[in-house]
Amino acid sequence: MQYKVSVIIPVYNAEQYLIPCIDSLLSQSLHECQFVFVNDGSEDGSLGILKKYAAKDSRMVLVDQDNQGVSTARNTGMTAASGEYIGFVDADDTVEREMFKTLYLAAVQDHCDVVISNFESELGLHTVITRYPFPVEAVLQEEDIKRDILPYFIKNDNCNTACSKLYKRQTLIEHGIVFPERVALGEDGMFNMNFFCVAERAKYMDYTGYHYRETPGSATRNIVKQDYFKRALEVYQSVLPDAYVVKLENADIGRLKSIRLIHSALAILHIYMEPTREVDFRTRYAYIRSVVNNEQIQASLPLYYEAEFSSLGRYHKWIIGMMRRRQVGGIYLAILYSRIRNQSQGRKAM
Repeated sequence: MQYKVSVIIPVYNAEQYLIPCIDSLLSQSLHECQFVFVNDGSEDGSLGILKKYAAKDSRMVLVDQDNQGVSTARNTGMTAASGEYIGFVDADDTVEREMFKTLYLAAVQDHCDVVISNFESELGLHTVITRYPFPVEAVLQEEDIKRDILPYFIKNDNCNTACSKLYKRQTLIEHGIVFPERVALGEDGMFNMNFFCVAERAKYMDYTGYHYRETPGSATRNIVKQDYFKRALEVYQSVLPDAYVVKLENADIGRLKSIRLIHSALAILHIYMEPTREVDFRTRYAYIRSVVNNEQIQASLPLYYEAEFSSLGRYHKWIIGMMRRRQVGGIYLAILYSRIRNQSQGRKAM
């Protein structure tokens, strides 16, 4: 069979969620899909599940290797892929039945190098759809990509994922684009930056077919093991691909990095102000104080305020103002009030 899309799925100890993932892939309405599962040294029952499914469906390709990390697993999968386009799925996530048909048809209709779509993620008992401020279903050519998409990767981190996109395999091969290992910015982010620097035609679909599962113990829920602010600073200080420096002005890059750093800091404030049994209040409060008083935060705040002021709501203007004045106690009270107010509104809605 000549495959239209190859989907690459790295698997590491995903036994608990693997079957729903496989079922959602094998039921794709685009039948000409190849599914490349790379078992990356799983120590649970994942490999057995994969072998059982692969024996029943010839579209499944199973690669078994020692544990080398998700980037190497994805690169291994790209080597084994033969489809015209390549997509990525994580082994604990699921996709809608029309996902790859929708993205593939959008790609071939206008000879696109890449198609971007939305994704849905769990947030407690609720789900949130991540959308992007790009022109919808319009062909974005090199100048459009330079103006709209390349700056967005520096300014925000919610477009970094490779799982909500479809990439032309020939473009990946011609430019030797693979997932790098051990980079501060994140493997997905660097992969996308390198790809979009060479992409000539892109398209954004306001379509949500990818469902991200946040499993217990995920990084975003674990403030004990993860130093989120240290990582945010590493991203801020990271060196971008040479192609980015050529396409964007240094002043613009610095401004966009500052905006992203403050976005990250705001998220960190809310994470660490959330009550948790794992970390006592005094420790969390001291951590927030160190974030607010950080020199790079204070240097970035004026740039953020100038660029984002018009789009900020009253609450966020209040928080930013107190960050600039280093009023940690005021920040705590504002976040506490906001949390109580939201909980109260939630109970009323019920």
